Amino acid sequence: MKANKIFLLVLTLGLSLNACQDQLELKPAQSIADTQASANESNVKAVLIGAYDAMAEGDLFGGNTLRNAELQAGDDEILWVGTFFDPREIFNKTMQTANRDATELWLDGYNAINIANNVLAFLPVVAEKDRKTVEGEAEFIRALVYFELVRFFGKPYVAGQTNSQLGVPLITEPTRGIDEKSQVARSTVEQVYAAVIADLIKAEANLPQTNSWRASSLAATALLARVYLQQGDYAKARDAANKVISSGKFALLADYADNFNRDANSSEDIFAVQVTDQDGINNMNTFFSIPDFGARDGDIEILDGHLNLYPTGDVRKDLFFDGAGAMRTGKWNNQFGNIGLIRLAEMYLIRAEGNARLNASVGATPLADYNTIRKRAGLAEATAVTIDQILLERRLELAHEGFRIHDLKRTKQAVGKFNYDADKLVFPIPFREIEVNKALEQNPGY
Repeated sequence: MKANKIFLLVLTLGLSLNACQDQLELKPAQSIADTQASANESNVKAVLIGAYDAMAEGDLFGGNTLRNAELQAGDDEILWVGTFFDPREIFNKTMQTANRDATELWLDGYNAINIANNVLAFLPVVAEKDRKTVEGEAEFIRALVYFELVRFFGKPYVAGQTNSQLGVPLITEPTRGIDEKSQVARSTVEQVYAAVIADLIKAEANLPQTNSWRASSLAATALLARVYLQQGDYAKARDAANKVISSGKFALLADYADNFNRDANSSEDIFAVQVTDQDGINNMNTFFSIPDFGARDGDIEILDGHLNLYPTGDVRKDLFFDGAGAMRTGKWNNQFGNIGLIRLAEMYLIRAEGNARLNASVGATPLADYNTIRKRAGLAEATAVTIDQILLERRLELAHEGFRIHDLKRTKQAVGKFNYDADKLVFPIPFREIEVNKALEQNPGY
């Protein structure tokens, strides 16, 4: 499902009939007229399923946002050897304004946002007993997408600054026609982060703690922890992570490898994109794995620069394997496996880092949380821990899951020869969007 230009979206209430056909019949299949949606609660709920489906597109959370975060930061740890030109540009930091992956991220992102906006616009027709949950899910999806867009298309958020650098356009009402109001300028990074946090705080209040595979209040809390960490707000990040851990609703799996290649969520999954052999895309499999597991030809190789980071006895290293002539990560060998976006181990590491930076021990000491992750990895308990050790543990635990470039930026580390805030580490605003919307300003360096 591909939209045209985001500013040419005309009531894009995109639905996947594979996901929804057992719930309703729609005419036409990919949209709902205003009157139909406003008159029918079941249609609004189906549109919400469509928002999940749009969020799971391959160019969004169906894999490419995770892949691109690894490619941008890869350098001496991974190598792109695939034939596709656009990911190669991302890996080499030579992106052009017509880069297809950047364009599709923008289009798919705003398509999902527009669907969420439509759900929120029609909340009054939803029964009161379900209204808060429907609202919270739409707010969660919108926040998740905006957070990803601003991290790729805007310069990094810097704690203690006004962050007036340009982010992405904030659109919170449905786009149903083309007029002067469609020409929306970019909001600042500060404004986008504020909108993301506001949505997540509301979602946290509106959602139940458990909600099957869908967004829950604890998923919103966990995403808040990630957002606050990216801002350098260590107290709020720690407290949100502590709330998730202390809820008792999630548990670390005994075997690290069991987190991956799953057809269903585990006790460690806080939020995951659902993929089946009938519906959904797992582009992490497509690009990180090999043909033996339904992937391409082995587009991404794992280099010794990464493998040598693991200490002797670390079971996480056992997931790597030699396939199709190079080393590969075994995290993505299920072609139809779910794509885990937030898992409990990340919360332990956020709480550890927050406490360590603040010389505190809310929920647990930094050392205790650090050792919780190390023990699961088969390593001996440490007797002391530094922030650098916690960051290394995060690097190993969350490797090839879409964190690397964002962690380098928030900790102000160089990416190869580039400074953390270099122009070439920010995606260009797609050329087609600049052409149709004269209010948009291009990023420096493009």
